[in-house]
Amino acid sequence: MSTIRPAERILFELGIRSPQDIDLDAIAWSLGAAVNYRPLEKWEAMIVGPSRRAIITVNSNSIPTRRRFSVAHEIGHWHHHRGRVLFCGARDIGNPAHGTLDPENQADQFASDLVLPDFLFKPRIVKLKRPTLAHFREIADEFRVSDTATLLKAVDSDQFPIVVVCHNKERRRWFRRAPMIPGWWFPREDLDHESFAFDVLFAGASESSYPQKVGADAWFDFRGVDRFEVQEQSFRLPNDEVLTLLILPDEALG
Repeated sequence: MSTIRPAERILFELGIRSPQDIDLDAIAWSLGAAVNYRPLEKWEAMIVGPSRRAIITVNSNSIPTRRRFSVAHEIGHWHHHRGRVLFCGARDIGNPAHGTLDPENQADQFASDLVLPDFLFKPRIVKLKRPTLAHFREIADEFRVSDTATLLKAVDSDQFPIVVVCHNKERRRWFRRAPMIPGWWFPREDLDHESFAFDVLFAGASESSYPQKVGADAWFDFRGVDRFEVQEQSFRLPNDEVLTLLILPDEALG
């Protein structure tokens, strides 16, 4: 039996049994933190509080899914780093590039467990016959979270042989692969011109409505990689970045 994570334990104790019941403002209040929303110029969110009560302030100018994850992120700080005054910018919240022991990563992991708890997420993902953006976006809409957060949770669920990669115009920013995938499937630092992601980021191409096959050597660089094909779906993110879902063939896992 898997260990129940702290965020999920909170949901169980509050009697939450569906995505629609995950009211983050109410959850924060039950934990001693009040949430308010106002315009913030430099930060996405902040938390101020000693040991018993705190105030979470979230940038009201951000899109709803961003505000929602920001609240969950600050609740994560309240759980892990109580008593500290923390200001979180756009690169601090929901950034997989942070190291495992980084406080922002700890808050992100807590936030992911709070808005996409395994006991609600896994029953939905096991019903998927194929890992496509369209299917993941249906789940994202149900849980009222971003596509990126949903894809990362899907990777961690280890249900499919998938890799999620983020690039900007200079380099790879971060990636995450399902635990079932061997370590030599390590995405290239550069964005290959044969990839669909290259066209999305540099040529303004529209994202495909379904995964498309591309040579695996457009994404990975190891001996024999040219024997494989992967399936790719890429879409544009703000700040000149592109996010890619890669589906590896079953024979790549052996």
